[in-house]
Amino acid sequence: MTNDVKINAPEGQPFIEIEREFEAPTAAVFRAHQDPELNKQWVGPDGYEMTIERHDFVSQGSYRFGHTTPDGNEYWYNGVFHTVRENEFTIRTFEFEGVPDQVSLEVLTFTDLGDGRTRLTGRSIFPSVESRDGMVESGMERGVVEGYARLDVVLASEPAS
Repeated sequence: MTNDVKINAPEGQPFIEIEREFEAPTAAVFRAHQDPELNKQWVGPDGYEMTIERHDFVSQGSYRFGHTTPDGNEYWYNGVFHTVRENEFTIRTFEFEGVPDQVSLEVLTFTDLGDGRTRLTGRSIFPSVESRDGMVESGMERGVVEGYARLDVVLASEPAS
C-alpha cells in the first residue's frame, strides 16, 4: 500500500512541510533513515544511483551523499545532524552543493500511530522564500514521492525489529 505524500509550501513563506504515513513500525522507518545501506535503496528519484561518502547519523554527526542520474550528471549534498533521538526526532542542516550557501534546517518527526504504523513529518526552513522556491522548482516533489514509494518496498522487505 502506498500512502499519499502531503507537501505544503505556502506562498510567501520560507518553509516546506511534508507528511507521509507508512505501514511499518516507527523503529523500522527510523532504521531506514539511520542505516546507510537502507538509505541508498530509497532516497531520491527513481533511476538515480546514490553514493554515500559519509553518514554519521548521530547528534553532531555529518553526512555527504551524491546522486548520479541515468545520463551521468552528479548532484552532491551535505550537512550536519544536530540532534538525533532514536525513533523520535532528527534535526539536520541540508545543503545542495550546486547552490552553495543556501543551507536549510530540516526537522523530521517519527510518530508511532499504533498497529505497526508510523507518521513521518518533515519541515524544511530555508534562508529565504526564493531559496525555498528554488527547491520546490527543482523537482523535489518527484524525488520525495518516488523515494517514499521505494521506502515502502524497503520496509516491507526488512525483518521486524
